[in-house]
Parts: sequence; structure tokens; C-alpha cells
Amino acid sequence: MLAKVFPINLKPGKQAEAEAIVREFAPKGPEQEDGTLSFRVYRDPANVDYLLFVEHFADQAAYDAHTGSPAYQELIAGRFAELIVEFVEIDHELLVSI
Repeated sequence: MLAKVFPINLKPGKQAEAEAIVREFAPKGPEQEDGTLSFRVYRDPANVDYLLFVEHFADQAAYDAHTGSPAYQELIAGRFAELIVEFVEIDHELLVSI
């Protein structure tokens, strides 16, 4: 399993718009993808204009399919990307799960 974590700083005042795009994307992209095991996006109530994506994929091929999907290209690589100041992509491998 491949785990991806993305801390994302948004442009000032773009929190609501970014959240709306993520809500639109989830059922069109990750929910439809067999290899996407989980897709979670968190907001930090103490840190405005920030989101944390935590995603789990069956393998690298599933992640590549996810990022190559039409929904991802339109909503995340397209509209959402315009709202980002900075993000970091961090790969993780599962060690323990309860």
C-alpha cells in the first residue's frame, strides 16, 4: 500500500473555494477508483487557508491512475492548483494499522 500526505497552504481567503472543489472531486474521482483505498482531506480550525490531504492507494499504478483521471486533471490539477501557495508531497509506507 502507498500512502500519500500533502500539507497544502492555500492563497489567503481561498479556504471555502478549495473545500468546495475537494467536495466536488471526491465522488467524481477517488470514490470511483478501485485502487484508491482512502481519500481524506482535513482542515485545521486554528490554521486558515490550509488543508491536509491523506490518501491511500493499492500501489503506485493506482496513484498514477488517480492523478491521470479526467476528474483529477480538471478539478485538482486545474481549479484547485490555482488556489495553492505551496504543497509538499510526502510518501509513506504502512507500518502498523489497527
